[in-house]
Amino acid sequence: MSPFVLLLDWQGFEKDKYVHTVLEDNLLPHYLQKCSWLSNKKIGRIKITGAIRMQYEEDEFFFVYLQIKSAGSDPQTYLFPVSFVEEGTTEIPEEAFISRATLDEKEGFLVDAVYDPKFRLALFYNILRTTQTPQKNDQILEFDRGTGILEENELESSYLDIGSNNTAFVYNDKYFFKLYRTLHQGINPEIEVLRFLSRTQNFNSYADYCGSINLTENGNTVYTFGVLTEYIAESKDNWSLTGDYLNDFISGLVDGNFQVKENVFVKVADLGRETAIMHDALFDLGSEESFRPEQINRTYRTEIHRQVEVSLDRVYDRLIDKYLELDTPTQALAWQFMEAKDKILNFIDQILTRVFNSLRIRIHGDFHLGQILINQNGIHVIDFEGEHLIPIEQRMIKHSPLKDVASMIRSYHYAVSAKLYNSEHTKKIPEKDLLRASDRWYKLMRDTFLEEYLGYFGPHHTLLKNNNEVNYLLQFHLLEKAIHELDFEISHRESWIKIPLKGILDVVREIEKLRTV
Repeated sequence: MSPFVLLLDWQGFEKDKYVHTVLEDNLLPHYLQKCSWLSNKKIGRIKITGAIRMQYEEDEFFFVYLQIKSAGSDPQTYLFPVSFVEEGTTEIPEEAFISRATLDEKEGFLVDAVYDPKFRLALFYNILRTTQTPQKNDQILEFDRGTGILEENELESSYLDIGSNNTAFVYNDKYFFKLYRTLHQGINPEIEVLRFLSRTQNFNSYADYCGSINLTENGNTVYTFGVLTEYIAESKDNWSLTGDYLNDFISGLVDGNFQVKENVFVKVADLGRETAIMHDALFDLGSEESFRPEQINRTYRTEIHRQVEVSLDRVYDRLIDKYLELDTPTQALAWQFMEAKDKILNFIDQILTRVFNSLRIRIHGDFHLGQILINQNGIHVIDFEGEHLIPIEQRMIKHSPLKDVASMIRSYHYAVSAKLYNSEHTKKIPEKDLLRASDRWYKLMRDTFLEEYLGYFGPHHTLLKNNNEVNYLLQFHLLEKAIHELDFEISHRESWIKIPLKGILDVVREIEKLRTV
């Protein structure tokens, strides 16, 4: 426990410079090192830039803004709720304590509020009652009640370690609350999408919207602090389930057999169909502007072309710098990639000149096996917030739904590659044989998923107009995703560089089959 004893004044906490300075300089640098939601632990500077008050009955809490400068990155603002717990009144885990403190002549502790049952209770009941809490800066903390929440006479809550950039709680095994840690200006896309899906009633394989917490000013959302949804109980994410399927596959492979059980194909086909139903629900010609489908116009094409071209140049240069450190098989893949750069650039350039009659819509935006929960009731899609490091306005851009499809296909490639290359049981299998086996499994999953997905829409759907456009856009977004993965692996996992490289080279082979129209 820290030797500091903070003298708290809850009425003036928002501007208490002394307490803020002690937190910034002495307490939080150490405390944040153990917070799983802060991925970069190389903290350079912490600055408290604001605090938002929340009340429930006699209790008060604060959502504190922490601007954190980490080594090698720009400053980022995070949400850090705090509460005061009087000594001997509430059982709080040791990891919650920030400092000893006094408040209104009561001895106690300043704690990370996510571990405080009273804080969690306040979140839920404020949402249930659609509370509005005015702030001293004329902003309002607004609690929005969704259609999926019911009155609860007794409420139990628990902190849930999700190993994520966010923080989660579960209430009565019925409701799931996600606290967004990284703050981006504007309403979180997840809130918009969940509200939209709850109105359309055309897609049911998602966690029902139960409410959200938004900070507003003059009727506009400044930040979204969190979302409450249905809790998908007794579920397992599809990444883990796919890993289970692959255990069976590996057992056969070690014995010299290539076997995939029929139920695996059934599950992949089910996901392909549910993905199509989700995109069909998001495709609504008569909806409000933020969800109305749009053309793949020149402005959009120019921007995505620029982004992919810049990313390609960056990973190309980084791979050259890293080349001599790679193992021999990865060097061979890297060399093929570098030789194909001009071919890839020519393919990317076609996005500028092709005619597209297909449309673009709001999509999931971070669609992979880990975002799919499976239980006895079937498939449930979660986490519609998009990639959390991307600014809100970029996450709300409409894309071809094939961007989601490409992301899921790449997830299957990662699942089989990670399993086969990291299994104790496959160490004696030559790498070329592992590569061939993983390739075959991945392509079977890809084709099964795609066949069911595209079969739902048929050959002439307004959203996906024709096969030529589908083929080109799918390969474009597969390439886009694999380049993004390569950039990540160069920085974080050298032994996994081969996985996105293989994905890029798969696209290069498909490029040969495509013709400009």
